[in-house]
Amino acid sequence: MKLASSLFFCLLSFISFSQDLAILKYKGGGDWYGNPTALPNLITFCNANLNTKINPKPQTVEVGSTDIFQFPLLHMTGHGNVFFSDADAENLNNYLASGGFLHIDDNYGMQPYITKELKKVFPNSDLVELPVSHDIFNSAYSFPKGLPKIHEHDGKRPQAFGIFYEDRLVLLFTYESDLGDGWEDPTIHNDPPDVREKALKMGANIIKYAFEN
Repeated sequence: MKLASSLFFCLLSFISFSQDLAILKYKGGGDWYGNPTALPNLITFCNANLNTKINPKPQTVEVGSTDIFQFPLLHMTGHGNVFFSDADAENLNNYLASGGFLHIDDNYGMQPYITKELKKVFPNSDLVELPVSHDIFNSAYSFPKGLPKIHEHDGKRPQAFGIFYEDRLVLLFTYESDLGDGWEDPTIHNDPPDVREKALKMGANIIKYAFEN
């Protein structure tokens, strides 16, 4: 018991003092590795505009590994299936409950799978839509209308959903926005500069909020 308590304190210390990000690798066949230039570009933007000192080359961590506790923020994306084993779900629950933050960006088609798997992580919690007044829309840059629309898919409005643990937002699910596409190199999707800027600024908001809360 004493060893377990020491390990927990050590892992919590990593979350408390680290300022790096990681890409979350998951099972199920979904393309967790999608948008390879997205997070590096967002990190570059944040280091230049928010005075962060994030490692420009984000690491990849598996959802069931204790390595996730080294990072205050995990980023997850994809188009398809997601599967969490019971051990994965327990590990992710412990990470989020002890101070970690997970941003899931639906790259299109991920929503039905991740919604189901998140019930394994927080069986008694549902994804709830965040109001436009939530601090995450104003932590670094102002988004008075809430989550920006970056790419059209089904023509639906962009929505930001969250899961709260003890009144703290621990998980953000961005849907029908496709922020990650807006973070990628401009030649990949040919987004106009103002659209990429909106995506990067919203991403900066997420990072600033996760680091400070």
